Amino acid sequence: MFGMQAPFDKGSIMETIFPCNENEQQHYLPAPMLRRVYLAGPISGLAYDAATDWREDTTRELAKYGIQGMSPMRCKSYLSDLSDLGVEDVHEMNVCSSPRGIMTRDRYDCTNCDVLLVNFLGAERVSIGTVMEIAWADLCRTPIVVAMEPDNIHKHAMVNEAIGFQVSTLDEAVEIVKGILVGA
Repeated sequence: MFGMQAPFDKGSIMETIFPCNENEQQHYLPAPMLRRVYLAGPISGLAYDAATDWREDTTRELAKYGIQGMSPMRCKSYLSDLSDLGVEDVHEMNVCSSPRGIMTRDRYDCTNCDVLLVNFLGAERVSIGTVMEIAWADLCRTPIVVAMEPDNIHKHAMVNEAIGFQVSTLDEAVEIVKGILVGA
């Protein structure tokens, strides 16, 4: 009924639902015993590259230490031509970009990762989705590492109390993640 196709064979249902290009497949297919870090941060209102570049760079750096970076933008290269990822048209493009698809996968990722790494640097408006991701991770007592400026728009008593580690640069945040997971 479902056939015997591998998960990402050309024309498979998985390719339709999760349209990963070859580069994305290498970075995001599960590997045994990898420590996983969810890469949270604003997406809505950003261009595709602004939402993905830091996540791709961080994923590459963490991979050097056997740590898998999990991006909420993985397998969403079909959004690459958009200049505003917050537009309603995004939700119509693929089931993974629908409100329920986003909520389901992101909640799963945040409640099953080993560390939540949040990049709030340069945020111009509050990211409600990222604040929810922090709450999910905090509920699971997952360590939360946040890069943000002292006067960041996300400064709030409850967010501040959920954060385990707050630093002012992404490089510092990545170093803390490596220290937590591999002692590097």
